[in-house]
Amino acid sequence: MAKRDYYETLGVGRDAGEQEIKSAYRKMALKYHPDRNPHNPEAEEHFKEAAEAYSVLSDAQKRSLYDQYGHQGLQGAAGFDPGAFGDFADIFGDFFGFGDLFGSSGRRRSQAQRGADLRYDLEIRFEDAVFGLNTEIKFRRQENCSHCGGRGAEPGTGSTACPTCGGRGQVRYQQGFFSISRTCSACRGAGQVIGHPCSRCRGEGRVRIERKLKVNIPPGVDNGTSLRLAGEGEPGYNNGQPGDLYVVLKVQEHPIFERHEIHLHCTIPLNVAQAALGAEIRVPTLEGEETVKLPPGLQTGAQFHLRGKGVPHVNGHGRGDLVLHIDVMIPSRLTREQKKLFEQLLELLPAENQPAEKGILERVKDYFAQ
Repeated sequence: MAKRDYYETLGVGRDAGEQEIKSAYRKMALKYHPDRNPHNPEAEEHFKEAAEAYSVLSDAQKRSLYDQYGHQGLQGAAGFDPGAFGDFADIFGDFFGFGDLFGSSGRRRSQAQRGADLRYDLEIRFEDAVFGLNTEIKFRRQENCSHCGGRGAEPGTGSTACPTCGGRGQVRYQQGFFSISRTCSACRGAGQVIGHPCSRCRGEGRVRIERKLKVNIPPGVDNGTSLRLAGEGEPGYNNGQPGDLYVVLKVQEHPIFERHEIHLHCTIPLNVAQAALGAEIRVPTLEGEETVKLPPGLQTGAQFHLRGKGVPHVNGHGRGDLVLHIDVMIPSRLTREQKKLFEQLLELLPAENQPAEKGILERVKDYFAQ
């Protein structure tokens, strides 16, 4: 069977640049990779064709010969060469989860690796979120075993090369026309096995211990705020950088105040006399009560701002406001004396205070008269 045109195989034009060819090859290889198409000879053949096309078109000299003379010009010079794919990891990154599909050395656990990040959920009071807090937390994390120094072997003993991978940390097996390297399951990529595991950590090299840590919570944090404590996560492997600890805050609700970003909101009940005549009242704030003078003629829904009595800007200066929402309370039960006073008030109120009510009554009469 005659070979397909390499440009056609990758789905690119003859004027395609290096990056376009690499991108097209990556798409083809991901689509037809045997791990995604197990026991599928047709997919394996497509994968092989794409790899061969890329091995030619990614090489300037071979591509020139192919453009001038076609497949005949490559006799003795081309053909699929797994060794030509030293940049495979650069093309695919860590997509397949192993170092190099074509047998080049992959990343081993013996290299320095960053430790894992940790999360700690901390519940705090509403007031502490507003004004800040210095507190201490307790959490558990893995640390290098002090008995064996993190080696996993009992002191005075050592480790030997893994018999499964021969100390390489990887095992290689043949799949179709190419070989694949994967992390050795026996030594988990370390390349070494321990003959006498540490009696304290049982060969893990790490133990889980409780740590105490002081945490500074700045003013103005909110529910869900995450504080990053650099280097307080799991330790790294082989002198790798430690991970970070993220303290995620859960703020308790307040019985009086509601928070909207940097502003606090509070409902202030007034009786009808206070609303009509105005009043001087004591209102709550997070820093104690304050006297507020209210004007006469207040309606339900009126708002007053107490400047600078809200929440501080967590990354800046100044504070939000405390917003007072007026709620005029209408009594549901009246004594005889109170009822008499309201009746007298009703007679004394000027007509202009009742236009809306009269308008509604008139509209109802008109509706039923139709």
